[in-house]
Amino acid sequence: MSRSAPLVSTPRSGLAPRDPGSILGSVSMVPRYSRPEMDAIWAPENRYRIWFEIEALAAEGMAQYGLIPAAAARTIREKGGAQIARINAAEVARIDAIERETRHDVIAFLTWLAESIGPDSRFVHQGMTSSDVLDTCLSVQLTQATDLLLADLDRVLAALKTRAFEHKTTLTIGRSHGIHAEPTTFGLKLAGHYAEFARDRARLVAARREIAVAAISGAVGTFAHLDPRVETFVAERLGLAVEPVSTQVIPRDRHAAYFCTLGVIASGVERLATEVRHLQRSEVREAEEFFHPGQKGSSAMPHKRNPVLSENLTGLARIVRAAVVPALENVTLWHERDISHSSVERVIAPDATTALDFALVRLAGMMQRLVVHPQRMLANLESLGGVVHSGEVLLALTRAGILREDAYRIVQRNAMATWETLGTPGNRSFRANLLADPEVAGRIAEAELDRAMDPALHLKELDHVFARVFSASP
Repeated sequence: MSRSAPLVSTPRSGLAPRDPGSILGSVSMVPRYSRPEMDAIWAPENRYRIWFEIEALAAEGMAQYGLIPAAAARTIREKGGAQIARINAAEVARIDAIERETRHDVIAFLTWLAESIGPDSRFVHQGMTSSDVLDTCLSVQLTQATDLLLADLDRVLAALKTRAFEHKTTLTIGRSHGIHAEPTTFGLKLAGHYAEFARDRARLVAARREIAVAAISGAVGTFAHLDPRVETFVAERLGLAVEPVSTQVIPRDRHAAYFCTLGVIASGVERLATEVRHLQRSEVREAEEFFHPGQKGSSAMPHKRNPVLSENLTGLARIVRAAVVPALENVTLWHERDISHSSVERVIAPDATTALDFALVRLAGMMQRLVVHPQRMLANLESLGGVVHSGEVLLALTRAGILREDAYRIVQRNAMATWETLGTPGNRSFRANLLADPEVAGRIAEAELDRAMDPALHLKELDHVFARVFSASP
């Protein structure tokens, strides 16, 4: 592994699956909901490469400051590097076998590494403690995973921006409490989701910065057996900052903030997925997931076209959010260090990042191919006989000189009459009911009433809102 390239760059290729019987365990997320790019980050081969890089850099830092022989650092890099370059499932199994005896993962790795380095292996891990390797490695893996997630968010943002401008003026009904409210546009709906994911991206950038720290400070973090300059040397070459004060572990408030950020992003995924699920309901049918040729919706009902992608995204969001409470509970450790957090992070780190990676990529694809039905949107908007324009009619009546309380009573009375007779013989539209009302007749011109009930009224400030949302696009 190059000493000039920070380890925060993301692995590009998948790696061989780990023996399911391994003591350390394998990546937790099931293959159905994982992508090779993220799997590679959490694969044991990648973890061991990072462990070696930390140890080799620490040795090189010690050599630079005259703490160990320079020749020993070169031997560690060359012979250990050759050994780690050969890491595969068989070598992982050998490390696992050593751990079954030592009952300690880092010692098992160091024992395996010493086989190739020889006598100079006595200079490996000098003055260090296991947490120096484990916590710094986790920081590298989380930054690698975050770089993938940031790229995923960019795909979601690009898809939402394209579709928002495509449907900027596509009229649809806005809903509050699930009930028709006032007209809006489908593009404005998507602009709102875009703005949320843009905030999420900024949050994730901040979370990456907070988690991208190294700690090479030895037992209980006092540097009793290490020169602090070695920590700086290692951190800089890994592309990390230095943890200002570590107790032996990197403080877990950093990790808690990170997983909370993932949970917030997952909730944004679910909010958009829930919107699509609602719009695809048979009674609504305003938008739907792309239905592939040959796709089947039901084993029993051939007519079914189900929102399976958005339902899947809703479930994956729950998995990501499930990591939040354990991450918060990990903040509380005994004194300078315990390992109650370790088992938690071995599960939630790969699970949460893998599930969110898969969800974001799926969401981007779903929105790119979302089928939109503008005519159905317009039909739904008009389906209540015009009562959705009650708010502007209320304002028009007040402008005509009617007290607001009286205007509200008049508008509500006519809206309810329209609503309650929908679909019955002889029912009248909201407009017709208003014009037949003696408290309205003669008080407002028909043209003024028509202006109040024109859906185009709700388009006039779209440019203003779109400029605010997209002027600072990532």
